[in-house]
Amino acid sequence: MPPNPASPQPVSTDPEPEPAPTTGKHPLHFSVQLALHAPGTAPPSRQQLRAWAACALLGPVATTLRFVDEEEGVQLNSDFRTRGYATNVLTFPYGDDGSGTLTGDIALCWPVVCREAAEQHKPVVAHCAHLVIHGMLHLQGLDHIEEDQAHAMEALETRILAKLGFPDPYLAQAPSE
Repeated sequence: MPPNPASPQPVSTDPEPEPAPTTGKHPLHFSVQLALHAPGTAPPSRQQLRAWAACALLGPVATTLRFVDEEEGVQLNSDFRTRGYATNVLTFPYGDDGSGTLTGDIALCWPVVCREAAEQHKPVVAHCAHLVIHGMLHLQGLDHIEEDQAHAMEALETRILAKLGFPDPYLAQAPSE
């Protein structure tokens, strides 16, 4: 992720990215950083996050998934998208490393993810899985700016999530009682 001197240092970070898995058709080098300073719901395990990311691979990828607090989320969105609010996920693709592996970083603003899940009446784990997959697809060049691109990306996200046992994230859910 682009350096952000105003950002607090990560509370927890993987010392080195995990090596590519021995199963699956594409390698994934994956690390997780937690830069969360307020108490609350903990993000899913590194193993779960890695499994979701691996399901969205279209080719070899090396990435760091960073969980940020609201303050860092606002700063990143302001610095890189000129928007003065925290968004749920930001992706920073850096391109091919010369060996055919796409590199980049993904930032998930955990307070926003949790708040959106509650507002949308979804389990936090389902919303988080969706956003990890969404970020991974962005990292690999997919986008949703044009309507046809959006339909294709949403359909792929929905298929991946269904294979993982999650419902379609684009269908409205009724509040649970």
